Amino acid sequence: MSKGNAVAKALEGVRVLDMTHVQSGPSCTQILAWLGADVVKLEAPGGDITRKQLRDIPGVDSLYFTMLNCNKRSITLNMKSAEGKRIFTDLLPRFDILAENFAPGAIERMGFGWDTLQEINPRLIFASIKGFGDGPYTHYKAYEVVAQAMGGSMSTTGFEDGPPMATGAQIGDSGTGVHAVAGILAALYQREHTGRGQRVTVAMQHAVLNMCRVKLRDQQRLQNGPLAEYPNDEFGDTVPRSGNASGGGQPGWAVKCAPGGPNDYVYIVIQPVCWAPIANLIGRPELVTDPEWSTPEARLDKLDKMFQLIEEWTMGIGKWKVLETLTEHHIPCGPILSTKEIIEDESLAANEMVVRVDHPERGEFSTVGCPIKLSDSPVDVHRPPLLGEHNEDVYGRELGLGDQLVTLKAKGVL
Repeated sequence: MSKGNAVAKALEGVRVLDMTHVQSGPSCTQILAWLGADVVKLEAPGGDITRKQLRDIPGVDSLYFTMLNCNKRSITLNMKSAEGKRIFTDLLPRFDILAENFAPGAIERMGFGWDTLQEINPRLIFASIKGFGDGPYTHYKAYEVVAQAMGGSMSTTGFEDGPPMATGAQIGDSGTGVHAVAGILAALYQREHTGRGQRVTVAMQHAVLNMCRVKLRDQQRLQNGPLAEYPNDEFGDTVPRSGNASGGGQPGWAVKCAPGGPNDYVYIVIQPVCWAPIANLIGRPELVTDPEWSTPEARLDKLDKMFQLIEEWTMGIGKWKVLETLTEHHIPCGPILSTKEIIEDESLAANEMVVRVDHPERGEFSTVGCPIKLSDSPVDVHRPPLLGEHNEDVYGRELGLGDQLVTLKAKGVL
């Protein structure tokens, strides 16, 4: 667990009423919590569904939940009850931000559409994460890979002769969460000038598309001929799947290393200045001056052969030795790190990107730390809350309902 200095946090004093669940919303509000906001997670009495999903220890909050809800507080409230709606109305003026990722129209059906929220708290920033924007897809159900499918990622991921593939990175859920953080912070800043809150909406499909912009770049380049930087032999009227090709200005590929395990690979990028040292390393110095190989343009139509020659060299060497050797010659590269290697990586731990957190029920677990580093606002990663752990604090201390809590819980309001 990281231990920052006792200094003011960047978002200290900012309060977030977090009605989000599963991943896209909680990934957003967790970043706000890491940056110092008081994030109060409002859950139905049964709790966020991910508390019980993919459990590895019976009866204990799952890692799915714990790794997305650090640094938050938890209260429970039945928004279907009249008393729950009344309490919710009393809570709203005490918060700067309301975040939700319900299905379209859900919060309106609760009786709290944007117009109503503005009446209750004109300074409120209302952040909504949805699957899609306005239009024919609005009411489609969105999940991580659905967003990847409809945002341009899957059609361009995989190998040319294989099916479209999902990426392991959660660009649909957590990627949208990061986009929502940007919108919320912009709205907070603008409120300093206008005094008014506003609605922030981010769609998962749109966030994935934003991350796929280079593929739309290449879609337009196709109008003027084949994409020479791609290893594909044939091009139709859409950007093809191109395996591990970088698709950028410099060719790259993942090459096998010894001893040949599933993650014994190094990704190598061949810049023009790198050709001479790589040709010498692989024992083919004649290729440095051979006009068929000596220029980037000459190598474009034989990228597969180029990386095959490199792989014949790397297959006899471990990936860490390949990394060391290539780095000595200033050749851009990176070993493929397995999830086990990442969770055990000392440098990631030193950078507080993999941290250990104590939990009262499951014990210590590893989680991802905050990737945003602020020099004057270090992040302390604290454990996630137990369900309803802060009911007494929020409802009792802030709303003065301390003597009603037992009754409210018995009636199913909390």
